[in-house]
Amino acid sequence: MSVAVPPGWPPGVPPAHSPGWEDRAVAWLLDHCPPDYRTYGAWRRHPLALAWLADRHLDGQVSAMRQAYREVRVELGDDLPATALAEVIEQLEREGLRLVAAKRAAGLVLEALRGTVFVPRL
Repeated sequence: MSVAVPPGWPPGVPPAHSPGWEDRAVAWLLDHCPPDYRTYGAWRRHPLALAWLADRHLDGQVSAMRQAYREVRVELGDDLPATALAEVIEQLEREGLRLVAAKRAAGLVLEALRGTVFVPRL
């Protein structure tokens, strides 16, 4: 099997199809889901289902962050000092970028669990 990982592969997760990669992928996926997801044994036993669900969960978080970014000035502009509003906006941007990267990584894990083998590009 190939040891290539595509751009955006989750940090700390070994390349897909290498020994032990699924266990690390499950841990990474659970780290990006609500804590209660850890109590559902079927999602640990079936990593494909967990990846599918995590991908949807992260998609929802990205959507919520984008909406918050669009609305923050209108909703909080009169209630926060300008410096605080700027700080909140900067942190919304940073969190949005983190979530988009996590969403991409979860999608790649889902693809790998579905059997995709990533081939290095020249």
